[in-house]
Order: sequence, then C-alpha cells, then structure tokens
Amino acid sequence: MRHLNITKTVAIALIAAALLLAFYAWALSRRPSAAPAVVKAQAVPATFPVVIATHLLPAGTAIAGGDLRVVMLPVRPSGAFADTALVARRVPLTDIGANVPVLEGQLSSGFAEQVAPGERAVAIHVDEASSVGERVRPGNFVDVFLTLKRDGMSAGPHAEITQSQTRLLLSRVRVLAFGTTVSGAGNPAQFGVGAHTAVLAVPTAEVDRLALADSAGHIVLALRNPHDEDAIEPGDAANDEGARRVSAARVAAEPPSVQAAAGVSLSELSRERVRLRVPEQPLAPRKRTYAGVGIEVIRGGQAQTLGN
Repeated sequence: MRHLNITKTVAIALIAAALLLAFYAWALSRRPSAAPAVVKAQAVPATFPVVIATHLLPAGTAIAGGDLRVVMLPVRPSGAFADTALVARRVPLTDIGANVPVLEGQLSSGFAEQVAPGERAVAIHVDEASSVGERVRPGNFVDVFLTLKRDGMSAGPHAEITQSQTRLLLSRVRVLAFGTTVSGAGNPAQFGVGAHTAVLAVPTAEVDRLALADSAGHIVLALRNPHDEDAIEPGDAANDEGARRVSAARVAAEPPSVQAAAGVSLSELSRERVRLRVPEQPLAPRKRTYAGVGIEVIRGGQAQTLGN
C-alpha cells in the first residue's frame, strides 16, 4: 500500500513537470524573436585611375610610354587621363614634375599631333566651287591646282605672268581640317557648310609656293581616291619655262600627274594661233600686141585696133 502511494506521487510529479515544461515552451513561442545584430559595413572610398609622370617630363620633349604610369586616386583631376596610350608621343608645353598627374592643358594640341615630321599645316582660301562643292572632309587626299591669269596691264616679255594658265601645283595632299571642323567631329549633314578655309598638311619645302599661289592666283582642290598612288614628287611640278617647252608627244607619254603638272595655257585650250597674212600678188599687165601698123587700144576693158 505504501509502495503504491509512492508510485502515484512520482507519477503526479512527472505530470506536473511535463505541464510546466509545456507551458514554458508555449511562453517562449509567444515571445517576439530578438532582432539580429546589424553589422555596419565600412564604406570603401571611390578611387579613379589617373596617369602620372614617373619622373620630370621636360617641355618640348615627346613623352615615351615608360615615362608614365597609372595610379588610383580618390579624385579625378579635370583634364586627367586614364590610359597611358592617350599621352604617349604627346609633347608637354611646360615641365611636368614627377608623380604629378598629366593634364590635357599641359600638352600640345591634338591637332598639332596630326602633322607629320617634315610637314606643316597651312590654311588656304576655299569656296564652294573650289572645294568639290564643300564635300571635302578631313582625312581626304586632294590635288591642288593653281590658275594664274595674265594681267593685261603688265603684258610683255618681262611680265611675271605672260599667259593665263592652269596646272597641278601639289598632289596627294592630306586635308587636316575643313572650315571649323577637324577630323572626327561635326554633323555629317552640316559638315563644312559655308567653309572659307581648308587646312592642308604640306611638305615644308612647298609651303612658300602654296602661300604665294593662294595669294596671287586661284586654287582649286580636286578630291582623289585614297588608294590612287599616282603623284608627283614635291618640287617636280612644272613651274618654269623650261618644263613648258617639253614636246606634246613627250608629255602625253608621261603619267597623268606629270601631264597635269605641265599645265595648259588659255591659248592652248582655245587652240588659237597667230595666222600670217599672205600678201596679194599684183595683177600681171596685159601684153599689148601689134598687128601690122595698127595700134591696139584698150578702153573700159575692151580692146580696139586702130589703123594709121
């Protein structure tokens, strides 16, 4: 009997413990879960690639690729470069210190970099008719033709321009700019409209001839195919009287560029030649004849014989 009471007591205690545990579990399920701890990520400052000089870059000396390197900086200076290829071969206008960003304003203009060594950029006057209807574009190749007109006031053997003529002055000249637009810029639909100047890349030895031609004559630009290699060498244009005395047969056998350099005069174009007037031969007098003692008299174109 006593053993049975102990068993009941233990069973009741276990049931009570189970109920307590169940209540505790229910209470925990009702309690809101704690918010997870928020870990604040530390913001990483933004950086930008910037080209700097590895050592002092003297003014007037072309920059080599080894003179530059790219570093990451927290700011991007105005006019800075992100690629060394954009700076290589450029020429500083002023000294650039070591570890200093290279800026666009410190370098020679990109337009000047388009002029090859031994060439000069020269601007000439153009209009719609002399520039292929304003269809010339930077990067095109053109032939430069010169027209000179004889001045009637200075006609004579000692005149500078003895006859009106047109000839090829320069061939296969590269156009650097047309109007106010350079290569890679401008709206194609409005490109070069109303242009008054064209900038050409001219060999240094030909600059004086082109400048004189632009001042004293009329220049016409003839657009050519970039794959056409026919061209005269600088200085070979027929600009003296000796070259113009070359026979027509010999000129016709030369390449087209040489024929164009020989030029054509206005008299040759119009095929006018001075004709020598042949003097009229005087009429031979009619021979008078005598028959016997009669005398032949001519009156009003009629002959009459008179006797004694």
